[in-house]
Amino acid sequence: MSGPPVEMIRVLDPGPLTTVQDAGRGGQMRYGIPPSGPVDRRSFVLANRLVGNPDGAAALEFTLIGPRLRAEKPCIIAVTGADAPVTVDDAAAPAWTTLTLAAGDVVKIGAARAGVRGYVAVAGGIDVPPVLGSRATYLRGRMGGVQGRALARDDGLPLGAAATATAPRRRAVPLDARPQWGGEPVLRVVLGPQAERFTEDGIAAFLGSSYQLLPQSDRMGTRLNGARITHARGHDIISDGIALGTVQVPGDGQPIVMLVDRQSTGGYTKIATVCSFDIARIGQAKPGQRLRFTAVDVAAAHRLLEESDAALAGVELQEIA
Repeated sequence: MSGPPVEMIRVLDPGPLTTVQDAGRGGQMRYGIPPSGPVDRRSFVLANRLVGNPDGAAALEFTLIGPRLRAEKPCIIAVTGADAPVTVDDAAAPAWTTLTLAAGDVVKIGAARAGVRGYVAVAGGIDVPPVLGSRATYLRGRMGGVQGRALARDDGLPLGAAATATAPRRRAVPLDARPQWGGEPVLRVVLGPQAERFTEDGIAAFLGSSYQLLPQSDRMGTRLNGARITHARGHDIISDGIALGTVQVPGDGQPIVMLVDRQSTGGYTKIATVCSFDIARIGQAKPGQRLRFTAVDVAAAHRLLEESDAALAGVELQEIA
């Protein structure tokens, strides 16, 4: 029988916001506890695959600026997501690639040049205690991860039993499978469930205008500013369920897109829902960046989701000599 997990990663500098996330905490929304998990699921999954972990193994999600970490023992890592510089002992190292660290090596991830959220996966996964079946950090609920909070200087991160000191095959995500951030992304939405509570002009504004992402955005929701979306019969409803990607429109007519740490219910009218396969696009948009919405029907959304899942499943990691 294997012993307890051994601490292998030391946090020298956590960056502004770095948390432990796994695939998410399912089945708890009825109690007001969101799933949490990664905002950019594709980048998270590919990071885990690069180090030989299951897709949902616990890894780190950083925001805008990455952490500085020291390997206490040899380990294998990968960095994906936002386009940020990576160094190992001050020497440039590639992202989207398997990296082998020796004991004492220091990896540093700098400020994101494009995108907002990045991921650091370590072979074996971050082995913090599960809470309600998940290691995902829910900051507002002080739950999961490292004592329910963001990482802090001098935290020690234990790794699971799969961690190994032996060098694996070096692998990289092909360039054409790496997302490109920036520009003016177009998010696909399904209108409703309260689309009838908006005027025709309001819906036309929502679908025909660009919206700027505001700094007052986080893992709970993204606030946007742009053309006013006008209500036909008021902005309040009897509170009902909030799904991933729900687009709420309060009385000021400015949309709010709900993300992985969202509340379970809400009383603002909902004009649309962003399709799950486009959540990463809004989660990787920087404050000040502009984006647009386009409507698809439910059948098209299902087809596009199947295509997105198939594309992720079909990514073949490249061997590096």
